[in-house]
Amino acid sequence: MEVTSVSTENELFSAVDALLEQVAQDDLPAPGERKRLREAAGLSQAQIATALNARREAVGNWETGKTEPRPPKRAAYARLLEGLAARFPAPTADAPPAPAPAVPEAFSGPVPEPVPAPAPVTAPPSRPKTVASSTTRPAASSRRPGAKKAAAKKTTEAAAADPRFENGPLAVVDCEDGKVLAYCTGGLVLDVPAKSLPSLVEWTLRTAKLGQPKLSGPGKDADPLLVLTEAALERYGLPATLTEEERLAGRLPEGHKVVKQLVRAEWKLTKRGFGPWARIYRPAQGAERACVQLCIPSWNALDTRHWGEAGQLPPAELARVLGVYASRVMTPRGSTAVTGLELMTALHPATRASEPDAEGKRHSVHNPGSLGKDAIDPMNWPPCEVPDGHPVLKDTPRFHVRGPAEKLFEEAYDWARPMTDAECTLRHLVGIDVNMAFAAGANGLNVGLGEATHVKNPVFDPKLPGSWLVDLSHVDLSKVKVGKDKWVELDASLLPSPFTPKGDRPTGPAWYATPTVAYAQELGYEVRPTQAWVRRDNGRYLDGWYQRLRDAYLATMADLGVDADLAPADFLIAMDGYKARDPELAIVTTAIKATVKGGLGKLRERPRGEGWRPGEPWRALSRPTWRPDIRAAVISRTRVNLHRKIVKHAAFTGQYPIAILSDCVVYAAGGPSPLDFLPYREGKPLPGGFKLGINPGLVKHEGTQDVLWGEEVRERFNAPELNLARYIKDGTVSDLDNGE
Repeated sequence: MEVTSVSTENELFSAVDALLEQVAQDDLPAPGERKRLREAAGLSQAQIATALNARREAVGNWETGKTEPRPPKRAAYARLLEGLAARFPAPTADAPPAPAPAVPEAFSGPVPEPVPAPAPVTAPPSRPKTVASSTTRPAASSRRPGAKKAAAKKTTEAAAADPRFENGPLAVVDCEDGKVLAYCTGGLVLDVPAKSLPSLVEWTLRTAKLGQPKLSGPGKDADPLLVLTEAALERYGLPATLTEEERLAGRLPEGHKVVKQLVRAEWKLTKRGFGPWARIYRPAQGAERACVQLCIPSWNALDTRHWGEAGQLPPAELARVLGVYASRVMTPRGSTAVTGLELMTALHPATRASEPDAEGKRHSVHNPGSLGKDAIDPMNWPPCEVPDGHPVLKDTPRFHVRGPAEKLFEEAYDWARPMTDAECTLRHLVGIDVNMAFAAGANGLNVGLGEATHVKNPVFDPKLPGSWLVDLSHVDLSKVKVGKDKWVELDASLLPSPFTPKGDRPTGPAWYATPTVAYAQELGYEVRPTQAWVRRDNGRYLDGWYQRLRDAYLATMADLGVDADLAPADFLIAMDGYKARDPELAIVTTAIKATVKGGLGKLRERPRGEGWRPGEPWRALSRPTWRPDIRAAVISRTRVNLHRKIVKHAAFTGQYPIAILSDCVVYAAGGPSPLDFLPYREGKPLPGGFKLGINPGLVKHEGTQDVLWGEEVRERFNAPELNLARYIKDGTVSDLDNGE
């Protein structure tokens, strides 16, 4: 009987323990508190998921209240939260906010910035989203008291809400365990009932509530973007990768079964067909658009040069990366270059609605300040502004090489010189890089909006955009004006010419964009053009474009702990290893910078196969945004801006660059830091010279190598003028410099 009693007692105690365990498991804080505790500890959802052997998406769902953890994970999760609550108690009404975590949380959605148009990131009431606090910063940003007040000016999610797009601009569609899921921004996951691609498009337009509001009044809302993973491709009958033939063609063949499905469902594809960035649409009915864009990473939609490893990220992380980019720049419309160009049009649509006429009707009219809806007739282009093979040059002999007096050649610097004996006695070569240099060059720049007018013997007007044929060979850099009336003497042999990309002094008349000629005047020399192509219809077309990309870049760098008002030494510390603090956000910064350069490059897009022959028009010429003159003006101004800083630095310090590559400048210095040669006084930089900081136009540390390394590399390749700026970042020289 005793044995039976003991056994019964143990069973009773076990049952009670089970009840107590169940009570403990049920004792979880509210979803919002779960998120607060994790962020207070500086933990990511992925870290918690790994510890609990769960999926990251599951942790996100627990924090939004969409789902609840089940045993045995529930007890472990409760134990974690209990421990975090003991270390990070909830602040009282009078208590200051908790300190920022040392590593920024991989927040699950974009935080809208104070930019021209707000971005939608608001979730439906039944599925609240989680968005990181706009003041979250890594430890680097807290080294200086009062870090970055501009970050506190972020607009709230509620202000950016648009009920039509309450689930964000895009979704990453994945298939797992037979279920199709759409991972949206903000951690939201939607069940997708569609069993075919046509039905997926229908579901997106009717149910998913994806998209983005227009960026300007006369513009159009952004179409929803679906990113298809390899699992989703298989689910919808599409190949995981393209064949070599399909890759070269950039699309699936028209006879592919999925393309036929779309045709049967009365959906259309754009001229680019079903490729990595396919657009599926039906003709618009009035103001209603019916269009969905696809992005297919495994078909190389996300170029690794610009998007890094984004295409290899899990669905939720990829949704975060693309969502941050979409909210701060715009929903991707293709490559970063295509998106950069589309952003220009989105901010300056070609047409707008007129005022009501006598019958109260409105009509589509030209939108002032835009490039219009019609491309410039290829035969109306100034011959000096177009690349070789353009139709306006069809009568040019086939192998004729146009010289400076025939061709506008405004390009970025690629210049270097041998080091002096004095420079060789120094220990270090220090490279500094101009942040978003071409974006800064576009800021405030007056560019032509329409066709050019040919003028003979014009009087130069620095405010008039155009191309000018003028002889600048008389400009002597050994004596120039720095400031309004101050003449200074310099060693011209150690300076590049501001008028040519290779830094050579001009030998006669050549075509230049307005900023280049204006700089010759600024240096104190007279200019007398013999002819010009000027654009009297002009404006600051790129200002809004610059501002949106600047704000996107600064906001993302601030999230990485690099604020815009850091002191010089603190800035260098903050920049050290900033990408490792949040690799996903680091991808966004790279994509933003690629959007700047790529968008400007698209202004002079060259033929891309298509059976083109010299003298024939190519597809890009049919766009109003094919504007090589605007590209030339931006590059001209960027190069001039850099030369101006170099001259001011040389005049004040006697130091000269030894190499320049685009926006990177290398100096010999006694120490390894930019602060070892930049003339700061009491924390203030040389007026008009180089200034450390993250804003576009300011500079950051690109890299440092030994002087002996530079001499050894040049000796190894028997190239005294090898451009060391190309290799200053990591010192790796894999092959002879070829100027590419």
